[in-house]
Amino acid sequence: MHKRIGLIGLGIMGKPMAKNVLKAGFPLTVYSRRRSAVEELMAAGAEGARSCREVAEHADVVITMVTDTPDVQQVILGEEGALSGLRPGSMIIDMSTISPSATREIAAAVQATGSEFLDAPVSGGEGGAIAGSLSIMVGGKDATFAACLPILQAMGKNIIHVGGTGAGQLTKLCNQIAVAVTNLAMSEALIFGAKAGIDLEKMHQAISGGAAGSWQLSNLGPRIFQRDFAPGFMVKLQQKDLRLVLQEADRLHLALPATGLVHSLFNALETSGAGDEGTQALVKVLEKLAGVEVKA
Repeated sequence: MHKRIGLIGLGIMGKPMAKNVLKAGFPLTVYSRRRSAVEELMAAGAEGARSCREVAEHADVVITMVTDTPDVQQVILGEEGALSGLRPGSMIIDMSTISPSATREIAAAVQATGSEFLDAPVSGGEGGAIAGSLSIMVGGKDATFAACLPILQAMGKNIIHVGGTGAGQLTKLCNQIAVAVTNLAMSEALIFGAKAGIDLEKMHQAISGGAAGSWQLSNLGPRIFQRDFAPGFMVKLQQKDLRLVLQEADRLHLALPATGLVHSLFNALETSGAGDEGTQALVKVLEKLAGVEVKA
């Protein structure tokens, strides 16, 4: 018999993830601050809850997918948080991207009540969430991971148990370094091509199939050509993640010069009012510096 699942957070990522949990046949209870999102999932077959506590009361495994560290702390540890309704022997899987040190503190609080905890942040954006093809990097105990693997398989394809508590979040920060710096490399290549006056779409086709190929180039490049800056992943959320990276780097006394540069460029983009746009909007900052526009 399928475990009963609770899912808290029905945003750009959480809503399609919840739908995939339903499609996999798991009984599902959901909560979001946006009642309209809860009602949409209820129409698809989920039960709706009025609080995080109520979600936990109806679930064996609670998944949280919210924006930032304080949000996760609130929905799990708050007065009406999931922990207040959790039964001993239950599990919480936090799939948000948050501070590794806060993750360890939350895990300790959950385990102190006789339940278990996994940190399982994801990569793949809205498209991956819709397709159920997310990469999921998981920290926590071996037995807890094994018990929750069928649930994770409803939402992702590349599911890796990377280590103990907090290792999932640290791995996600590695992911965000690689993603952000590659985004900058792609943007500079497109700006160079635009300024040089070559056919950008043919250039894109030529380099995408070689050593320069990347997810960003294949997926975000064509959107830039069409001036499509709708978010698969918002600039302001990328910035939140980069702040987590730089905070952890500071703790480690580690220099990350390229990551720091991308963070500064995204700051400029946010100042221009583009915080809700997709991360491909990074090219706009370079366009202003170069006096050229990247378009088909």
